Amino acid sequence: MLRERLVSQPVTGSGALLQVIRQGRATTRAELIEVTGLARSTVAQRLDLLRARDLIVDAGENPSTGGRPPAVFAFNQNAGLVLVADLGVTHCRLAVADLAGRPLIELATDLEIAKGPEHVLTWVRDRFVDLVDRSGRNMNEVRGIGIGVPGPVEFATGQAVHPPIMPGWDGFSIPNWFSRYHDEVPVLVDNDVNIMAIGEHWMHWRDAAHLLFVKVGSGIGCGIVAGGTIHRGAQGAAGDIGHIQVTDREDATCHCGNVGCLEAVAGGLAMARALTGMGIPAATSRDVVKLARGGNRDAAMLVREAGRALGQVLAAAVNLVNPGVIVIGGDVAHAHEQLLAGVREELYRRSLPLATRHLRIARSELEDRAGVIGAAVMVIEHILSPDAVDRALATGA
Repeated sequence: MLRERLVSQPVTGSGALLQVIRQGRATTRAELIEVTGLARSTVAQRLDLLRARDLIVDAGENPSTGGRPPAVFAFNQNAGLVLVADLGVTHCRLAVADLAGRPLIELATDLEIAKGPEHVLTWVRDRFVDLVDRSGRNMNEVRGIGIGVPGPVEFATGQAVHPPIMPGWDGFSIPNWFSRYHDEVPVLVDNDVNIMAIGEHWMHWRDAAHLLFVKVGSGIGCGIVAGGTIHRGAQGAAGDIGHIQVTDREDATCHCGNVGCLEAVAGGLAMARALTGMGIPAATSRDVVKLARGGNRDAAMLVREAGRALGQVLAAAVNLVNPGVIVIGGDVAHAHEQLLAGVREELYRRSLPLATRHLRIARSELEDRAGVIGAAVMVIEHILSPDAVDRALATGA
């Protein structure tokens, strides 16, 4: 099959050639020459360099069309490891993944983010060491670390900035902390909803160039995929819909200090407090879901009302950015009948018909695994970008 030559982004270095192979656009010498426009000798030199660094492997041969069968090259996903952690308010998931983003081993458990960065990150690092050991691999194979946290993050520095539900984390440099143990690998930090959006898009919605991922858990946030890539905004604060005002109720006090925020009305912790005030014990968003799915009418009503409030905000987002898909995840999404019904009710009532004509609304398929997969993809796309690969090869890394 004929392949188009890449004109707008010319392939010159070894890193760009690796990208072509990783994306499956070309896997034989002849295809690589056709796609890149490079000389046969140049392609051969680049392939030899990538093979010497264990970044590509021979993957057999294509059927012969006459003469010697062409050798097929494949990216070596076992050339290293990435360590990832999706930290929530009350629980977390950690994973060790290969360079294709496939988790090799995972751990999900309760962890209080409010215990502060030193306690939490020490615990996370100890679990990383244990997981790598249990996977039969070595810490020397680690090529990058990805961390998601439940608060606003300045992506360029990896610092949480005034996170409402992360006491003690404001301005704390997570990359600098990890540099005590991993001073030669990049550490990327992002809002937990952004990495979940990356994971969902990567695994299930790559055909959708424009997607919103909404997490409804203890708090509420939104990850925005625009043009196939995550949109963080100027400072990394894009998608913080949990602090959009939806009511004038003075009793709806938010962690951010304002009143009437979406999170203070429809977040899992807000609903848990409301149920407790009714004499129905509930401490977490999971308790709310358990009650709603168990037939408690008050819990079901609260979740439905939360869906309506969320739908009101999402209608504005749909009119503003016109996504093709909205994926809803987080703990409260498990009460999907009540929550999604409320979302659809308000969203379709308030959005323009053109914006919703082909809109798909779905529950998360990855559920609480979306974050670790997204964090792995975030790190992998960073360390295997053409420029990063060329720099590493030039320095012998």
